[in-house]
Amino acid sequence: MIKLVLDNAMKKHHITRYELAKRTGIQYQVIDKYYKNKVVRYDSFVLDRICTALDCDISDIIQFEKE
Repeated sequence: MIKLVLDNAMKKHHITRYELAKRTGIQYQVIDKYYKNKVVRYDSFVLDRICTALDCDISDIIQFEKE
């Protein structure tokens, strides 16, 4: 199972969803869905912008968990 852990990365960088939305240029509602792990299809553009804004790797915001 793929799980977003954006909340952990944001806490590590001391950044809010609102601030991340401003830095990435992505709507708050989209950031909120990624933050709450309510995304069904991941957009590579969004993931790229988030990683760039947080200066992190994709593995810092996405985890693979075996069920």
